[in-house]
Amino acid sequence: MRLLKVATCNLNQWAMEFECNMKNIKASISQAKAAGAVIRLGPELEVTGYGCEDHFLELDTLTHAWECLKELLLGDWTDGILCSIGMPVIKGAERYNCQVLCMNRRIIMIRPKLWLANDGNYRELRWFTAWKQRGDLDEFHLPIDVSEALSQTSVPFGYGYIQFIDTAVAVEVCEELFSPVPPHAELALNGVEVFMNASGSHHQLRKLDIRLNAFMGATNARGGVYMYSNQQGCDGGRLYYDGCACIVVNGHVVAQGSQFSLKDVEVIISQVDLDAVASLRGSISSFQEQASCKVKVSSVYVPCKLTQSFNLKMTLSSPKKIMYHSPQEEIAFGPACWLWDYLRRSGASGFLLPLSGGADSSSVAAIVGCMCQLVVKEIGNGDEQVKTDARRIGNYSDGEFPTDSKEFAKRIFYTVFMGSENSSKETKMRAKQLADEIGAWHLDVCIDGVVSAVLSLFQTVTGKRPRYKVDGGSNAENLGLQNIQARMRMVLAFMLASLLPWVHSKPGFYLVLGSSNVDEGLRGYLTKYDCSSADINPIGSISKQDLRLFLRWAATNLGFQSLADIEAAPPTAELEPIRSDYTQLDEVDMGMTYEELSVYGRMRKIFRCGPVSMFKNLCYKWGTKLSPAEVAEKVKYFFKYYSINRHKMTVLTPSYHAESYSPEDNRFDLRQFLYNSKWPYQFKKIDEIVDGLNGDSVAFPEEEEEATSSQEFGVVAANSGDPSAGL
Repeated sequence: MRLLKVATCNLNQWAMEFECNMKNIKASISQAKAAGAVIRLGPELEVTGYGCEDHFLELDTLTHAWECLKELLLGDWTDGILCSIGMPVIKGAERYNCQVLCMNRRIIMIRPKLWLANDGNYRELRWFTAWKQRGDLDEFHLPIDVSEALSQTSVPFGYGYIQFIDTAVAVEVCEELFSPVPPHAELALNGVEVFMNASGSHHQLRKLDIRLNAFMGATNARGGVYMYSNQQGCDGGRLYYDGCACIVVNGHVVAQGSQFSLKDVEVIISQVDLDAVASLRGSISSFQEQASCKVKVSSVYVPCKLTQSFNLKMTLSSPKKIMYHSPQEEIAFGPACWLWDYLRRSGASGFLLPLSGGADSSSVAAIVGCMCQLVVKEIGNGDEQVKTDARRIGNYSDGEFPTDSKEFAKRIFYTVFMGSENSSKETKMRAKQLADEIGAWHLDVCIDGVVSAVLSLFQTVTGKRPRYKVDGGSNAENLGLQNIQARMRMVLAFMLASLLPWVHSKPGFYLVLGSSNVDEGLRGYLTKYDCSSADINPIGSISKQDLRLFLRWAATNLGFQSLADIEAAPPTAELEPIRSDYTQLDEVDMGMTYEELSVYGRMRKIFRCGPVSMFKNLCYKWGTKLSPAEVAEKVKYFFKYYSINRHKMTVLTPSYHAESYSPEDNRFDLRQFLYNSKWPYQFKKIDEIVDGLNGDSVAFPEEEEEATSSQEFGVVAANSGDPSAGL
């Protein structure tokens, strides 16, 4: 037997915060060595943090990375252990995303990334060059100060692996695993038995299984030990890196780290038998045949043994059941951990949330409540860093720290119900009840006086006073009256966030939380610069349907029972007067259901459909319920309002990224914001197709069960008083 103990980790890094990052790197190496591991794998770009973005273009960033690596190598951190360290490196005139492989205070080789992530949230080609040479390894001359300190002038650089006396080890960096021809296939044929994947992968709802299936597939048919390391937490942007460091042997997961955690460092250890890898490969005839005519990959020889022989004191890691969270748990824990990192690193003293009593703002409140529960739980588990951060943020006296989540919430969380004459008693009551269940410091503020003052000013200037549509006003008046309420709430929220700590003699300031969901952003069903405008938004990329499922789950599992009533209530903005024969409803205002919006969003972004191809696809999807003409009207109506309101995405509150059809304009969904909302060419093409279908017999397949409920296909009349139309 060749017994090998390996360690991989989740690290909560912070872009451009080198001291924090090095502290975590050192802690992970120390824990790995203490456990007896001889290989330690860290996340991609762990020295600098993955999310540095254009800071990667600054020479300072790369210089500081080398300084940190030098510090690591001058100490005893790498003694007796192979460490893969992620950092940017300049070679000649090119910048590369690299893994630096170190052992015994020496750099063994530098492995640049072959295939860069360059879609969705990723822009690696903006900062790095992909390594394209597949022949011999190049010689890389170390920076002078590093060379003098280590007494080492150069190291091998390029695509290759390390050959030890008893095994071969190679790196595969993040995106390379998901490329059409991943490096591990070729490396396995060259005898590599241990693969180290350093990654910077973000959380997205329902996507963890894709990642884990890739790890298992990499070694299922060709054998091997696959180690995966990831960042975990908010490193300074919209993404939450969701950890889940794991170790896979011959297609079976033998160790798995947490997906959501408040820990800064989590190390995963496994004891594996490399003879099991050799045995599997020797039993696969096709592997033997392909290995006999393989393309040779360059290697670096290290005259050192990593494995130990048979020893009953060393227990082998066995396959384990993979831990998957439900989507509702993902919504609770991912944004909660992201909020905690943002709070503790921003210097703020807490959060302020405009709490309307509706589904969206109540979801945000529940996530903050979940965050408080996680903090108290982690302190109970003995995490000193969480305790230190919580004591500072909650303004506790020396020796005190949170032991009750509701008491902690009272110190760091303000909720404000900003009601008007259009607000119902039910929503006011629900907001108060939820705030009490969470433990938030709740305020009840009537904004009628502020709105009236603004309208009086308008009347003084113009001589006219606008009226709601239900009172005989025009569409313009109706929109103006709704928008001014929403914008006043935004102004009041920021004023309260900055001054309430002063009122209560608390240090610092509070962050304002937004609560618009991904579907409203896609449709533009929000007033520009209203109370959805905030510092950060934990649900901005989560669909209404998922939020409602989350509310049901949270009512039971988080202990916030009022969420059940909130989820059951029909969504309404409550910006128009309530009459005996009229109540404002979101889906009526939008002219489409939230279920339809979810379909439009996926078609537009995930399946890259323009108006014409969306119409064709929906004719098949909805053909058993709607005629082609009705489908055409729905598609045209969606694209009209999507394009009219696209400008709102340019000022959307920075949001936690969780959904692949997010319309977020900053870096994920890059499109213009000035459209011809009539789409004359595209809509004409749709009309031509509809005309061609008239009189023809059209056969549609039976609709898939998960499509939607029958409600989705009801023709909803658009309310011309839609507040989304206001600029």
